[in-house]
Amino acid sequence: MTADNAAIRPRRSALFMPGSNERALEKAKTLPCDMVLMDLEDGVAPDAKDAARKRLVQLTKEGGYAPREVLIRVNAHGSEWFDGDVDAVARSGADGLILPKTDDAASVHAVATRLDRAGAKPSMTIWCMIETARGVLNARDIAAAHPRLGGFIFGAADLSKDLRALHTPDRLPVMTAMQLTILAARANGLSVLDSPHFDLSDDAGFLAACRQARTLGFDGKALIHPKTIAGANAAFGPSADEIGKARRIIAAHGAALAAGQGVTLLDGQLVEGLHVIEAQRLIALADAITRIEGAAG
Repeated sequence: MTADNAAIRPRRSALFMPGSNERALEKAKTLPCDMVLMDLEDGVAPDAKDAARKRLVQLTKEGGYAPREVLIRVNAHGSEWFDGDVDAVARSGADGLILPKTDDAASVHAVATRLDRAGAKPSMTIWCMIETARGVLNARDIAAAHPRLGGFIFGAADLSKDLRALHTPDRLPVMTAMQLTILAARANGLSVLDSPHFDLSDDAGFLAACRQARTLGFDGKALIHPKTIAGANAAFGPSADEIGKARRIIAAHGAALAAGQGVTLLDGQLVEGLHVIEAQRLIALADAITRIEGAAG
């Protein structure tokens, strides 16, 4: 939907940071996460929201977060803070806005219209949190709602509450919702991030959730603590073996074309155009990760 190429921009680790915690927000400039998600919603007490909003506008204008992508989560559409939040994000230095509890396309249009009126730069994206039953069922329409759409963030905690579902390690109660969220995002060229893992004492469970999410097709994972960044980066970034195989696929296909053949075999497996496209995407992702890690120091 947007000019940003979701396929080659690393979004392995997306760290939520409370908008009222200035020390944490400053530290985020030094962390190896791909995205910083500055929060004005759940992470900020009602009496601190106005001050946090002003702080985030100032911090994002001052910069220092690049090459990390910076998004600001506003309070929900219909809340007393929503209009002021969206206007503030529009004049901030953030790359995009996160809309929590996105239930329908109309909510996206409301945000986009307000961003336009407030003078937001054309490149500013809208990321929708899919975390309600209605949001999941309307994910297809939401994903196609507006050219400013940049991606989805799946929210398992609120969705489980909405569904009255139990929290299980295999996440089976929300599996259908996860897949519908991914399908809607991919059908519209959007990135999609997995829900946070809230038990910070469960390292094994966190890594298992990362592996599951990558298997399903998520680009990365929303995080709530810096200690989980390395695990997410490793899980969602291509491994050395994967990169090596991708290069071999491209080379084998190139040799086949030079010999007048459209397909070939590599390690006993058929290699054709679709495998080459995925191999090229993976190598482009690896190259992009190398660039941003070098720029981040």
